Amino acid sequence: MDRENEIQVLIVGAGPTGLALALWLARFGVRIRIVDKTSDVAPISRALGVHARTLEFYRQLGFANEAIAEGVVMQSVNLWARDRRVASVPISDIGEGLTPFPFVLDLAQDEHEQLLIKQLALGGVTVERTTELTGLTQNGDGVVATLRHADGTTESSPVEYLAGCDGTHSTVRGALGVPFAGGTYEHLFYVADVRARGPAVDSGVNVDLDEADLLAVFDMKGPGHIRLVGTVRGDAAARAERNQLSFDDVARRPLEHLRMEVEDVNWFSTYRVHHRVAKQFRVGRVFLLGDAAHVHSPVGAQGMNTGIGDAINLAWKLAAVVHGESPAALLDTYEPERIAFARRLVATTDRVFAFASKSGGIAGFVRTRLFPMVVSVVFRARAAKRYLFRTVSQIMINYRASTLSEGQAGSVHGGDRLPWAPLADGADNYKPLTSLRWQVHVYGNAPPGLREACTDSDVELHVFNWTSRMQESGFIRNGVYLVRPDGYVGLADQSGRAEVVREYFANRSLKPAARIAARA
Repeated sequence: MDRENEIQVLIVGAGPTGLALALWLARFGVRIRIVDKTSDVAPISRALGVHARTLEFYRQLGFANEAIAEGVVMQSVNLWARDRRVASVPISDIGEGLTPFPFVLDLAQDEHEQLLIKQLALGGVTVERTTELTGLTQNGDGVVATLRHADGTTESSPVEYLAGCDGTHSTVRGALGVPFAGGTYEHLFYVADVRARGPAVDSGVNVDLDEADLLAVFDMKGPGHIRLVGTVRGDAAARAERNQLSFDDVARRPLEHLRMEVEDVNWFSTYRVHHRVAKQFRVGRVFLLGDAAHVHSPVGAQGMNTGIGDAINLAWKLAAVVHGESPAALLDTYEPERIAFARRLVATTDRVFAFASKSGGIAGFVRTRLFPMVVSVVFRARAAKRYLFRTVSQIMINYRASTLSEGQAGSVHGGDRLPWAPLADGADNYKPLTSLRWQVHVYGNAPPGLREACTDSDVELHVFNWTSRMQESGFIRNGVYLVRPDGYVGLADQSGRAEVVREYFANRSLKPAARIAARA
């Protein structure tokens, strides 16, 4: 076999998770192949929210601004009850000072995927459509995937590693026999892409807290263009199961509550909401990511962003291993770093979703009367809004329990996302992260010998002039922060010993990956 031309990683599934994984691996110079059984990007999609952490990842690859230009920055979250708006929380800059992207972006999944496909094409990689995985086998040396093409022909594709990004009904997960425990919510939901008029149109996120029905309205790009997500109950739900339901059959009461007049329906679909987590995210040389590994309620728009987080976590590790710059044991850190968050997320969104969709008089009273009052009071406090943003935006995700995480300096622990800090010259400490390489950050003065230690370890060194803003971000003056390619802190040290960098890599048998493909 020609090892120089062998595909190193096969990605099954070209949704946002698979595309993000392909983008990062391609930039690391990994030979990849990405396949999808569909003929094109699906025009009907439910995922909308793109959070700050995802945009930070996109900035590392240089196209965050393109994503923002394609979407709509949400201005506020508005709660409605009994035909009137009862609470409003401004969110256009809710995370100011925490990230270069202190907002929530609404970007339809189909347009999002097209953006990622375009970025992937700039690196010379295209998605192989109407190509379906039908089986796989693996041994200690690699994986053999059986692929079926549109004309019915099949091929056996040998690869070093395989990534299953093929959604809730994952063929990869099924082939591995990995249990997918959880359940399905009783309520049926609809999603509709419409043009409409009314006070809840072009005004951020609007949620009707009806005692029986639930409706959420999301701004989309273009005047009057919105996305509706609501519940389908009673006879309408039974008709939906028989594929006999249209938008005219869904509950009109929430639309009347919001004083909304729908002028045009671009498309309409119904779906069930699941909450499940795979028992394992890895079996040998095969990995599960995104909806193939975890699905949960749409609360907080977490699903797609979590899948993209999976992809970035795995990408730099796969690159280091296939290039022979780190031992295969590095891949053992993928599952524990990601599965703990997935389990916690499913549990949290499950509780919130149950509250939001629960029927009954008491639940309706709490949702329509008590909850808006609490929101109005609590979110007047800056601390409460910032906590909400840190949680929803996923900038609070950390890997402190990982074997790759070590130490503490200031309030920054090994395993934390590198805190964001603006610099005096108008730049910020995130600009160096575009190299996608291991790097050391020092805020203040570098300790003696650190530059030599970084050179010996083949890592970049970035020394930033100390400002009070850095202390607000959690850094300690003259502390040493070793940053992973995905922007998480591997080592936080305040001892001032240059040797800590060499020791970190030596203790883990790691060598920083230096192969970054040139951007087309």
